[in-house]
Amino acid sequence: MQEAQDHLRALPARQQRLVRDAIRASLVQQPTVTTRNRFPMGPNPVAGWELRVQALRVYYDVEGDEVLVRAVGVKRGNRVFLGGEEADLRGEAT
Repeated sequence: MQEAQDHLRALPARQQRLVRDAIRASLVQQPTVTTRNRFPMGPNPVAGWELRVQALRVYYDVEGDEVLVRAVGVKRGNRVFLGGEEADLRGEAT
């Protein structure tokens, strides 16, 4: 997804590597198995699943055998920023 790629590019190189490594390690096999750092989200406008990578968040959906990364964000306190903009992850899923 282009928007997720833009979010990723907005991060420093070190954080980009962390996200890419976490995606390879956690989402290639069994992306819908709940773990401490990977879990389904409640209804929201971004994605159905969240992967935690330190203070980073990867929001994704799974369609068949395909993992679709919808957004990459940074968690600060109880707020999430996607591409530098604060995101509202409440509300109904689209």
